[in-house]
Amino acid sequence: MRIPRIFTDSPLTTGGQCELDENAARHVGRVLRMQAGQALLLFNGDGMDYTATITESGKRRVAVEVQDATRKLTESKLEIVLGQTLSKGDRMDYAVQKAVEMGVTRIVPLATERCDVKLKGDREDKRLRHWRQIAISAAEQCGRARVPEVLPVMTLPDWFEHTGDCDLRLVLHHRTEQTLGSMAKPTRIALMVGPEGGLNPEEITAAQAAGFMPVALGPRVLRTETAPVAAIALCQWLWGDIG
Repeated sequence: MRIPRIFTDSPLTTGGQCELDENAARHVGRVLRMQAGQALLLFNGDGMDYTATITESGKRRVAVEVQDATRKLTESKLEIVLGQTLSKGDRMDYAVQKAVEMGVTRIVPLATERCDVKLKGDREDKRLRHWRQIAISAAEQCGRARVPEVLPVMTLPDWFEHTGDCDLRLVLHHRTEQTLGSMAKPTRIALMVGPEGGLNPEEITAAQAAGFMPVALGPRVLRTETAPVAAIALCQWLWGDIG
């Protein structure tokens, strides 16, 4: 029987006991309906997986005893910061989920002129919580021991400043002949993806002025939720831990 792998914000120590945080406890107690004596695999973002046994299980409270810790080797040495323009429906959800699976380090939602989503106040907070939970679920599923950050929505000037320490900054742009294979090996990448209608010429110019290099992934125009997955996969294959 498969042992569920669960993220928790709780501190985990080999040989110690702990109470799972509210979200993890709800999932284990209410959704999975696990009972005392059953095994769990836990992680809290410190790079380790912890085997544990449930000592108490209820709808609101789940306590465990931690047995062993194993260091996970699922994080790429290539750091990728994804700037993903906001999009409607489940397209943003898909981009976040697959970016986590492909090994991205951090995700930054971007507000650009042509994006069709406007988030402010409580609505933004609700969406951020939703995307962060998607990132947690994706990390649980794909075996990552660290959950990528999902930061608050940024404007382009804030995004340009945020990525100033990256040694390769890329903006996806199908109207260029420059490809990923022509670039020197980086250690930290900032990847900028536009909305469904594409970034406008002024935004492309501003990105280039900030040090972003336009790059094409091929002759076809990719959807906004497909482009980051393809780009991250290629970056990991060229310079990271795929292939």
